[in-house]
Amino acid sequence: MQGTTGLRKTQLRVGALGHELVVVSIIVLALVGQVVPEQAGWVVKVIGSEAVLLRRVRKVVSKGVREGTGQGVIWLHMAQTGQIALVRSLILWGLWALGGQVGPAWLRLWPWALWLWRSLGQARPGLGRRQSWYPVERWLVQGQQWLILGYIGLALVTWLQQRWGGWQVAGQPVSGPEASIPMLLGAGCLVCGSAEPRVTVERQADGGYQATLCGHFTLQVAGDSVFRMRLLLLVLSLLDVAGPQRKGRRTRDGRTPFVTEMQLGAWFAMPHPVVSRWYKYWLNADWANLLSLHSAEVLTADLVCRIVEVCASFPWWGPAEVRQHLQSEGVAVTLAQVEQAVLQSGWTRLRQTLFERYDLSGSALQLRDGWLVGQLLAQVQGLLARLEAGAGATPEQHIAVADLQQLAAAAQVVVEPPLKAEPWLLRIEQDLLGPWPAPGDDQVHCPACGATDVQPKGHKPRWKKYYDANHQVQQVAVYRYFCHNPHCQTQTFTAMPAGLVPYSPYRTETHLLALQMYAWGYSTYRRTGTALGVASLTAWRWVSAWGHDLLPVAALFGVLKSSGVVGVDEKYVLVPKNDKPAGKMRRWMYVYLAVDVWTYDLLHIALYPDNDDASAQAFLLALRTKGYHPQVLVTDLRQDYGPVIAQVFPQAVHHECIFHALQNAQKHIKDAYGKDYQTTHPEAERLKRMIYHIFDAETPALAHQRYAEVLALQAAYVKALPAAQTIFDFLDHHWPKLVNAIASDLIPTTNNTAERTIGRFDQHYQNFCGFESISDAKRYLAVFEKVYRFTPFSQDAQPGIRGKAPLQLAGYDISQLPMATICAGRSIVWPTQIASAARVPSS
Repeated sequence: MQGTTGLRKTQLRVGALGHELVVVSIIVLALVGQVVPEQAGWVVKVIGSEAVLLRRVRKVVSKGVREGTGQGVIWLHMAQTGQIALVRSLILWGLWALGGQVGPAWLRLWPWALWLWRSLGQARPGLGRRQSWYPVERWLVQGQQWLILGYIGLALVTWLQQRWGGWQVAGQPVSGPEASIPMLLGAGCLVCGSAEPRVTVERQADGGYQATLCGHFTLQVAGDSVFRMRLLLLVLSLLDVAGPQRKGRRTRDGRTPFVTEMQLGAWFAMPHPVVSRWYKYWLNADWANLLSLHSAEVLTADLVCRIVEVCASFPWWGPAEVRQHLQSEGVAVTLAQVEQAVLQSGWTRLRQTLFERYDLSGSALQLRDGWLVGQLLAQVQGLLARLEAGAGATPEQHIAVADLQQLAAAAQVVVEPPLKAEPWLLRIEQDLLGPWPAPGDDQVHCPACGATDVQPKGHKPRWKKYYDANHQVQQVAVYRYFCHNPHCQTQTFTAMPAGLVPYSPYRTETHLLALQMYAWGYSTYRRTGTALGVASLTAWRWVSAWGHDLLPVAALFGVLKSSGVVGVDEKYVLVPKNDKPAGKMRRWMYVYLAVDVWTYDLLHIALYPDNDDASAQAFLLALRTKGYHPQVLVTDLRQDYGPVIAQVFPQAVHHECIFHALQNAQKHIKDAYGKDYQTTHPEAERLKRMIYHIFDAETPALAHQRYAEVLALQAAYVKALPAAQTIFDFLDHHWPKLVNAIASDLIPTTNNTAERTIGRFDQHYQNFCGFESISDAKRYLAVFEKVYRFTPFSQDAQPGIRGKAPLQLAGYDISQLPMATICAGRSIVWPTQIASAARVPSS
């Protein structure tokens, strides 16, 4: 009888659920406005199927009770009621799909959970009679009902949207599952129905802005500044909600915001009048007062002026010292007010800029040379990059250059004008560095620009006095001419006969002999003057005049040629008269040279006051300005070259001379073990031989292997002598820039080419015993460059360069340049012999 009673209860529950489904279906059909036969028949069939199943179950259970077969009853009960769970699960599955697939998919299996729970109660009657059994069953039944009702509503809404084009909520159309789901389940915006957070900003007719926030947002503001907190408070006070405004106290602009001022004061621990005053500053656009209240004290404009005055009087003081000084004068001020005043007035940025650019420790405001040099080099590099890219300078760069020029003028850093050549030298250089004149050319040429469009200035001659070969005074008639070339800077000139130069009574041969004897013959000014019968000062003036400018290779040949491997080195020279600051090395300056490693061509030479990274950067920038972009740069072990090369020539490989590296490694061993380490410390001698053996390797792999063997000894050597650590640190630091030359056809192992060029420079420099001034030094650097590049190497040099000048080794054709004849030591009377007919002026 118990089974019959339980069956009747189940029948009542199922019947109640069926009636609920029927009622809900009828309501849905009524809302739709029409009766769909398929839907009505589907509901009736479901209810009818349940009734038929229940009748069958009741018969089976009654029979099982009479015959006493309990297991058969339970099995039949599960089989028959499982059909009901299957139907209900299919119903939920269909509604879930029609409603936009809202919620997890496992909710479709809810009827099966109820079925399992009831079947468990039938199989275990003891469990079914417990008090805690029925609440769970009731919860499962109610959950099933709510799921069916909810998904019916979702399906209805989806169908309405497809039928009528969506909902109209708050004056805006809302469509799709995003609109229906939040409305029915409460998971979205109650105003617009959007399920996704969004922010929109619209411009109003009065010029203002209206921002709309929809969704769940979080504002996080740091608490390190009172002003950050104030901005957050003002943002919250501007929030409004849609709909009629609530009753309550209004703000100054007649609003009742979503967050009240009382609530804001409680959140931020601020009195209500303070919050109201901040909002007043916001409405009145009183930004000065709004920004000034960083602390409880009010920072007035007068107090700001007083603080700035103290800062300007003592620019090296910090905020604490300024506050202490003001308090000693009776001014009530806090540290927070001083910090805010220096920040608000711009003094912080001004003080930082002053300390960066000027030395404030002295009695006068003195510009820092290091900063100015750095700015100038940065501007040069930026302008050079735009020039190489074919672009002009930007307006910002023009402004920066103008500022730097003004600062340089204020610091008395004046750009020296280029050395001016004497008029007679311009005539000789045109002969020496130009092509051989064509025979029979009887036209008059302008000596400044070479133009032939000339016109006699008059028919009255001038008499030119000169010394002949016997040193006797002679004279010849010369005429003045106009040059019609509009770009010529002279406009008028005197046509000199061949062999004569303007403003000098000495013939061309005498001037060329001075250059040949002194520069090519490694002589002195005194000996040169004695041989030529002139004063030593005159000989110096003639030779130095050749140093008015560096050799313009690009202008001479129209092209730059280089192997791509450049060696850079420097030599210190004595220059007593210079503008360096007083110090131990004031009398010494540095000559930098850039030499093509494989052609020995002197690409650039310059003089700098110091041997530092700024000088290295300026020198490399000058090399780049000439148009050279080396693939490899070879240097000694100076630390300044590494970052500078990476900045000026980022595409170039930096190699350090292995010869210098081995010398330094031996020096580190000597410093660690003493001068007599070869006899007192055999292990040090063995370490030196192993280091030298690394660079005897024929392949990089073998070099790396030997290097690893040396590093493996580090622990033992350092343990025995901690000072040996410097040896291994030296190898570790320089190894990447040393190994790249091993077995390389492009990168040389040493920087011998640059050092040989310096040796050639020493042969000339030793005759000076130092340069008198910077201008004298620069003059002779230009003289050395010209003579060196045209002078062929001796016949006892290595076969590859024997008898050839550096310009020839670089690939330039100098056979048509008379300068090559002078620097080769051959006859210098060619100007008279070759150009005698070409330079005869017509009267």
